[in-house]
Amino acid sequence: MAKLFSEVSTTDLVTQIARQITRAIVAGRLKPGERLTELQLSREFGTSRAPVREAARLLESQGLVNFSPRRGFFVRTLTATDLREIYELRIGLELHAAGLAIERARTKDVEALERQIGKLYRLADQGSAEEQIFEDFTFHRMLCAAAGNARLLKVYDELAVEMRAGITLIGKLYDDPHRLAQTHEPIVEALKGRDRDGLLAALRYHIEVAQEAVVSLFESIEDSASAAQ
Repeated sequence: MAKLFSEVSTTDLVTQIARQITRAIVAGRLKPGERLTELQLSREFGTSRAPVREAARLLESQGLVNFSPRRGFFVRTLTATDLREIYELRIGLELHAAGLAIERARTKDVEALERQIGKLYRLADQGSAEEQIFEDFTFHRMLCAAAGNARLLKVYDELAVEMRAGITLIGKLYDDPHRLAQTHEPIVEALKGRDRDGLLAALRYHIEVAQEAVVSLFESIEDSASAAQ
């Protein structure tokens, strides 16, 4: 059986282990409902079981895994309701950040966002869906960072873990990955022109399209699972 993880150094073991497990969940290498076996993970990481257990506790606090008494830790299974709530919060958070960015974003912030769109197009050309999803979130994080509010950015980072996991686990939102890149262009154009109403409208539309696709797919998965019981 191929190893999912690489050995870690002795410095800050818990954080390193948690980061690797997070990446595996986000990439779909660890599936919803899959058990995190401490013994197996400790062997792959080259550590004792204690830091693995602490990392799992950290991921539990972040909402990525669940703990079941006498059974252990399991990758969290997100529901349609979870995703709906996450996206409702995301819309409010990003729209507020965008409103601040209209006033605070610097020219170099806008240029960085334009370069990020270019990266999304290049990844679409390469067929790198997983990387494109990661860079999509990077774009939105950069927009939030342009708001110049460190606490807002911290909240976004916490929310982004669940958003990335949910989206990555269902695959592509668009049949054409170039379309994903293209949908970011009106956002940057409005920010560049300091068009507040245009920015908020473009951003809301962009996120709501993703919300509808993600929630609908999770609802269909849940309906199928219920019918099969």
